[in-house]
Amino acid sequence: MRKNQTEAETLLWNELRSRRLVGLKFRRQHPVKDFVLDFYCHEYYLGIEIDGSVHLSEEAKEYDLNRTVVLEELGITILRFKNEEIRDNLSCVKTEILKVVSQKRS
Repeated sequence: MRKNQTEAETLLWNELRSRRLVGLKFRRQHPVKDFVLDFYCHEYYLGIEIDGSVHLSEEAKEYDLNRTVVLEELGITILRFKNEEIRDNLSCVKTEILKVVSQKRS
C-alpha cells in the first residue's frame, strides 16, 4: 500500500490500474484545478472520490459539495464511494463506474 493511501483506495486501484476495467485508462491522484482526484479517467471526464470518516463532518460535506460543483462545471462527472462500499461490495462499485461510462458513451 502506498503511503497515505487507504485500504479502500488500494482495493479500487488494483481493479482500475493498467486498464483492468474494460480497458479504461485511470490515473491516480490526478490534479484538476485546485483539487486532486483520487482517480480520474480523462477519456470520459470521470472522477472517482473515496470518502472515509473525515468526510462526515458538516464542513467536509459542504467542501465536497462545492468541489463537486466546480468539477462538474468543467464537465467532469464525480462518483463518490465510501470506504465501506469498496471493501464490502467492490463488484457493485465497478458496476456503477461502468454504468456512468456507458451513459457517457451514448
